Amino acid sequence: MLKFFGKKLRDLFKGKVNEEMLEELEELFYKADLGPATSHALAEHVRVLAKKNASCEEILDEIKEDLVQQLLTLPTSSTESGNPHIVLIVGVNGNGKTTSVAKLAHHYQAQGKKVLIAAADTFRAAAIEQLEKWADQTGCALVKGRHGSDPAAVVFDAIEAAKSRECDIVLVDTAGRLHTKTDLMKELEKICRVCGKALPGAPHETLLVLDATIGQNGVEQALIFHKFTPLSGLILTKLDGSAKGGTAIAIQKKLQLPIKYIGTGETLEAFSRFNPKEFVNALFG
Repeated sequence: MLKFFGKKLRDLFKGKVNEEMLEELEELFYKADLGPATSHALAEHVRVLAKKNASCEEILDEIKEDLVQQLLTLPTSSTESGNPHIVLIVGVNGNGKTTSVAKLAHHYQAQGKKVLIAAADTFRAAAIEQLEKWADQTGCALVKGRHGSDPAAVVFDAIEAAKSRECDIVLVDTAGRLHTKTDLMKELEKICRVCGKALPGAPHETLLVLDATIGQNGVEQALIFHKFTPLSGLILTKLDGSAKGGTAIAIQKKLQLPIKYIGTGETLEAFSRFNPKEFVNALFG
């Protein structure tokens, strides 16, 4: 979350609530990556509260509750609708996508689910090797193809294998790709179509992995991925003490997409379901 965000807010409220202060407040919200619409709305909310002579802590509590309610408008939990349940994981390179696949596999296994991972990032041999290590560590089944092979074919084989092995969950790790490269994005469309051929209704979830530190660029990434592969939710990574996690609120407001999971470190255990109240409390420090 944005470091010292809560302290800066409290410092602002030590002075008189006037137009200058409200402008500074809106700028502070914007710097926390809450987005222009949310930043303006919160500043206007403070204006109303100040006219009612609300105290600093009362105003902060109201703002926090406002943000929590915004985040609660969309469900953070997942409904496993398929047999097996196919989850497509997408995102650009460097956002923590492959590691998130391993963490999600660990998360499902802790619930007693039988998990199979599809190593559909066939462009990078290192990605396949990384997943092999994670699969060994977590005890998950892994279906992979040769380096440079058709990723959609790997996905088809993985779903067929999952059906024959009676797996509960299939996690598909796709190649990291720039959201600005149309040809690569169209390949994701192909993977989606192949999922549906192997199992009608699949993929049942498509989760975009976003680095919380990239700010408003995350909104642009989400918009383009959503266009080519309709997203059902987000995995927000790198939410440690220095990350600017307010972007989660901006993305949810813009796309009406829930944050499903958050990653806070490198270990398999540093991963959990998104909790709006805990998130907002941490944001304010």
